[in-house]
Amino acid sequence: MRQVVLDTETTGIEPSQGHRIIEIGCVELENRRFTGKTYHQYINPEREIEAEAISIHGITNQFVEDKPVFAAIAPEFLDFIRGAELVIHNAPFDVGFLNHEFALMNSGLGVVKDYSGVLDTLAMARKRHPGQRNSLDALCKRYGVDNSKRDLHGALLDAEILADVYLLMTGGQISLSLSDEQEDGETGRARIQRLSTVRPKLKVIKASEEELKSHQEQLENIQKNSGDCVWLQ
Repeated sequence: MRQVVLDTETTGIEPSQGHRIIEIGCVELENRRFTGKTYHQYINPEREIEAEAISIHGITNQFVEDKPVFAAIAPEFLDFIRGAELVIHNAPFDVGFLNHEFALMNSGLGVVKDYSGVLDTLAMARKRHPGQRNSLDALCKRYGVDNSKRDLHGALLDAEILADVYLLMTGGQISLSLSDEQEDGETGRARIQRLSTVRPKLKVIKASEEELKSHQEQLENIQKNSGDCVWLQ
C-alpha cells in the first residue's frame, strides 16, 4: 500500500478569494514504512502573500519571486502522488487549493481524486478523540511526537510530523498499561524510532533434518492424542 502524506502552505485562507499555493511537502509511505522518498517544492503564487499568512509559515514574497509557477511543477507533482492514498490533516483545505490550481491551468487536469484517494486525519482524530483538541500540535502532544522544531509551519516538516502522528494514531494500542492516564487526561504515549532503510537483510536459518524429524514426530503425537492436529492437514 502506497501512501503520500501531504501538506501545503498558501498565500491566505480562501482559494475563492484568489489565494494560491506557495509550498508543497510530501513524504512517501509504503506498507506503513517510510521509504525515504519525498517531494518538496516552493512555488511562485503570482500574487502577494498576506501578512497574517507570513506570520504563520514565514515564507515571504521576496523568497518566492524566483520560484517556478504551479503549472511548471504540476507534472512532477502529479507523478509523485499518482495512484497513492493522500494522507492530509484537514484535507478539504489542501485538496481545495490543489483543485483550484488545476482549474487555473485550463489544461483539463481534473481534480485530485482523479489521481489519488484522500484520507483526512483531522476527521479521523475527531472520531477517535471527540470533544478534544485535534490540531496537529495537539496530536503531537497526545501521541508523544517531537515537534520541537516546528516554530513556524513548513510543508515538508509538517508532512513528516503528520506521518509520525498518523502511524501512531492508526497503530492500535499505544500503551501496555490500562491505567496510564496523564494529569492532562491524555492516554499513554509512544515514540517512533525510525530504522535506517539501508541495512543488511535478515539472516534466514533453516531447520536441520534432525529438527524437522523431531517436529514431525511431535505433530504425529498430537494427532494421536487429540485426533485433530491442524498442522498435519
